Amino acid sequence: MGEQAQKTLRLVLVPFPYQGHISPMLQLGAALHSKGFSITIAHTICNSPNSQNHPNFSFLRLSDGLSDTDIESRGLAANLLAINDNCKESFQWSLEQLIMEDRKTISCVISDELMYFAEDVANNLKILSIILRTTSAITSLARSFLLKLVEGGHVPLQGFASDELVARLPLLRFKDLPCPLTENFKSFAVIVARAYNKRTCSAIIWNTINCLEQSTLDQIQKESQVRIFAIGPMHKITPSISSSLIKEDRSCISWLDKQPHNSVVYVSISGSIASLYEKEVTEMAWGLANSKQAFLWAIRPGSIRGSDWIELLPNGFQDAVGDKGCIVSWAPQKEVLAHPAVGGFWSHCGWNSTLESLAQGVPMICKPCFGDQRVNARYASHVWKVGLELEEVERGEIARVVRRLILCEEGKEIRARAKKLKQKIDVSTRKGGSSYDSLNQLANFILSL
Repeated sequence: MGEQAQKTLRLVLVPFPYQGHISPMLQLGAALHSKGFSITIAHTICNSPNSQNHPNFSFLRLSDGLSDTDIESRGLAANLLAINDNCKESFQWSLEQLIMEDRKTISCVISDELMYFAEDVANNLKILSIILRTTSAITSLARSFLLKLVEGGHVPLQGFASDELVARLPLLRFKDLPCPLTENFKSFAVIVARAYNKRTCSAIIWNTINCLEQSTLDQIQKESQVRIFAIGPMHKITPSISSSLIKEDRSCISWLDKQPHNSVVYVSISGSIASLYEKEVTEMAWGLANSKQAFLWAIRPGSIRGSDWIELLPNGFQDAVGDKGCIVSWAPQKEVLAHPAVGGFWSHCGWNSTLESLAQGVPMICKPCFGDQRVNARYASHVWKVGLELEEVERGEIARVVRRLILCEEGKEIRARAKKLKQKIDVSTRKGGSSYDSLNQLANFILSL
């Protein structure tokens, strides 16, 4: 089928409305648009993407039933369950209207694994459905295993040898499992069960790369009833897509321009969801100061509890670091990681951040907060060996780990491994590479059904 014929086929993409999920979905949309498909983004009112940044897409707004108070007070799990309950009727009505009014056929609904209502609607309307998983492949195995522990009454653990329970997951300890931010395992179990139990989709897309997770992907494909497509890192497939929900402060780039190569530690550990206590921020601040190394610290407004922005940074800290430190509210992360001055990334190890760091060959300091970040941190530090694990947010430990990465021979060896992995990722996204080919195979798969 030619490109002109493909343009009569519409794909409806349904992202989960948080930054780490929106970005890869929009990047996937851009990649499939480049293959000739027409793209519609069906999104919640909560955290809706800016349509002006995506002139090639059309947009459908779904009634999510969430107020600003709900979003801030109820927590991620409760919001996720509410979105799936509230959006189903709105989504079905929107698709029915689209089918009646639009001459273009809806060829497929591609939904985030957590937006399971979209798959139900696609089934009702007899439309092909595909799932996008925005985590690493090993996280999927770990979540499925954790669900079994929950169902078996082992979580929260009481009197069990925890690490023996995860013996089926090589290189992961119990504390590396993707547990939720809170101890509300009941809601967590419901979500994981809906996301990972038997689904009716025709295929699964992963934002990952064969060179990172070949054996895990092979295991998943062997056990799966449907085809899987590893198309990552998606930000490398479609580098021009702008998907940040927070305004980026580019003033840090001119500051980086003045720093020596591989000398700066870029710090961004709260992501778009997590928050820090004042004590943690104090230890971070003095740890960075005591390391005597240059740093760029992205502190999201509201990410320090009890503070609008940086009011709770310790007295004397900014005077002590002077020009060695640069603090911004939100950095253009991909551009920062590509800058030659950056020699390390202290990260919470969200999957997008991890992929962006690996794709630029930047070694990591890994301090996860919750969920899949724990799995990613363990793999970055102990499997791919491109990072150092920070066990404790304590100023002395922080200073030691920063100096190990930037100044010591160990850091040079880690940096060399990171550069080699970057080269493999580059090959994967070029013509003939695994991710490049997988994208083409996905397009042909959609057209064949």
